[in-house]
Amino acid sequence: AVRGLLLDVSGVLYDSGGDGGVPIAGSVEAVRRIKASGLKLRFCTNETQATREKFVKKLQGMGFDISVAEVTAPAPAACRMLKERGLRPHLLVHDDLVPEFAEIDKANPNCVVIGDAAENFTYANLNEAFRVLIGMEKPVLLSLGRGRYYKETDGLKLDVGAYMKALEYACDVQAEVVGKPAKKFFESALAEMGVPPHQAIMIGDDIVNDVGGAQRCGMRALQVRTGKYRPCDENHPNVKPDAYVNNLAEAVDIILHQM
Repeated sequence: AVRGLLLDVSGVLYDSGGDGGVPIAGSVEAVRRIKASGLKLRFCTNETQATREKFVKKLQGMGFDISVAEVTAPAPAACRMLKERGLRPHLLVHDDLVPEFAEIDKANPNCVVIGDAAENFTYANLNEAFRVLIGMEKPVLLSLGRGRYYKETDGLKLDVGAYMKALEYACDVQAEVVGKPAKKFFESALAEMGVPPHQAIMIGDDIVNDVGGAQRCGMRALQVRTGKYRPCDENHPNVKPDAYVNNLAEAVDIILHQM
């Protein structure tokens, strides 16, 4: 029995881009059908180029039925972690994400938080983060995801994972990932829905972070052939989705037909 669905956003609902992005065909109606079905729904995203409020407003403008309360994202989870551990971050994130950390003490940093900073990933900014980390006796690096790349309307773009790995290598440190594929991140989304893993399905376009992460948490997972999907994903040596679907609309057709 399926009681809840977790949806990735970028590459499943829409393709992002400099103009804000465009919905993937059938995805607006698919979300509407999920909500009408009575299934629990959570939008589980590694989006770190905007606050949840701004991100949700953009999706609402595309016609999606979505609210901030339905979104599980890395920045709020990272803020909770920073407060619990008394950490003061040096931020290497997108300018539009900075407001998420407004209530966090950032004086005299004792850790680095890295997100998808896009154009802020300059040599100078990476080197500044490196200097903060290398100057610590026990460096702490928190990464808001570890994606390798994502898709925008003009093609594939490097994601935070590539820059996270550079800092790991330079500072001989292991990053703590806040976001997919971290087990705690999926468990948080499931807890917010009140659904156990075996009664939930994750739908995503990332074979490792969406599908693999969800399966390690005890969920079933479907991979859409939209977004960053590439045919070589279907030969991945370690991760095998429970099914491939052409898009979110097809996934919803299958799931609702089986209910």
